[in-house]
Amino acid sequence: MKYTTQMDAAKKGIVTDEMKIVAKKENMAEKDLLELIAEGKVVIPANKNHKSLNPEGVGEGLKTKINVNLGISQDCCNIEKELEKVKLAIEMKTDAIMDLSNYGKTELLRKDVIGMSTAMIGTVPMYDAIGFNNKQLKDLTVDDFFRVVEKHGQDGVDFVTIHAGLNRETARVIKENPRLTSIVSRGGSLLFAWMELNKEENPFYEHYDRLLDICEKYDITISLGDACRPGCIEDATDAVQIKELITLGELTKRAWKRNVQVMIEGPGHMALNEIKANMLLEKKLCHGAPFYVLGPLVTDVAPGYDHITAAIGGAIAASSGADFLCYVTPAEHLRLPSIEDMKEGIIAFRIAAHAGDIAKGIKGARNWDNAMSKARADLDWEAMFSLAIDSEKARKYRAESSPEHQDTCTMCGKMCSARTMKKILNNEELNI
Repeated sequence: MKYTTQMDAAKKGIVTDEMKIVAKKENMAEKDLLELIAEGKVVIPANKNHKSLNPEGVGEGLKTKINVNLGISQDCCNIEKELEKVKLAIEMKTDAIMDLSNYGKTELLRKDVIGMSTAMIGTVPMYDAIGFNNKQLKDLTVDDFFRVVEKHGQDGVDFVTIHAGLNRETARVIKENPRLTSIVSRGGSLLFAWMELNKEENPFYEHYDRLLDICEKYDITISLGDACRPGCIEDATDAVQIKELITLGELTKRAWKRNVQVMIEGPGHMALNEIKANMLLEKKLCHGAPFYVLGPLVTDVAPGYDHITAAIGGAIAASSGADFLCYVTPAEHLRLPSIEDMKEGIIAFRIAAHAGDIAKGIKGARNWDNAMSKARADLDWEAMFSLAIDSEKARKYRAESSPEHQDTCTMCGKMCSARTMKKILNNEELNI
């Protein structure tokens, strides 16, 4: 039996090769995964043209996934450096990579990234529209917008961020409800400007069926972008954000009728006490579609440390139902991230995702922690290093401060509680 997308296959009861791989990774029965995909609660972003992909599932009952952003800009256009980041991201077990290149002809980098990446690849076609069409923003036509999406599909992009919920009605709400930071989404601001300059409706909203045609053709997952995500904690959960979210819920149902997979993107910046409610709102208003959040950053005053402020929010979001976390680096709000910035962001968000999985009871999530705890109780340093989320840093710290007795560390020495209990319970001599 033929099928067009992973969702189409699931509705027809067909277990695809990608579903078999994901079910095995997630310790989930194939029939259970099939049902979740058919309902739209799980997606497997897997473009038919991405041949090197090792597929992952995103959504209800699955491990929380993390995404890494990279790409060239006008000020930093070193393609080789960005490809180094791709290699590092894959080595560090990230689940997705978004190429957010927004300068010049981005096709060469995108094709290289897709060709070498086992992780799913996402893009924001709006970033590429000006360079691809070689036009000023105001002069772009409806055909220009969709030509870029088609090209990204041909190249093998697995999911695309499309800000289709920013329609003229949402724009009215923005104007009538002034924000502290207005629109902070790059793609959203460009679309808003195009709409204002041309006095036209958002092409991705007005011609949404045309977008669905392209996504169905290549099995691209639509990541419905939150153009109106809050850019500071003051703007969180306001009328603008919720207005767009309601529209995204409507667009989700339209996509599902066409068997197009959907994720919903969310905040942004948000105080701790608002995160849980926002996760519930998204799941309710968008019918259980997987939720993809940036952070959220829980305070606005820590430039240089925003990987920490965002990971705090990310852990709470994941524990409250978010399915996919977009990492934030220490360089957020300051510059294009370096490789070292990227590494710190990945580690912070792998911690956040895992902490969220423990809290929401993902099958097997605690096994890793229990293995580490046993290694600590046994004073088995090699086992601790092998289990550490960053083995290199753990080894480095121990090597930099070597204890007199190798079964201890330099914090407690022979007064180490693990050493004491191990010796006492084993009826060994205790010499402190």
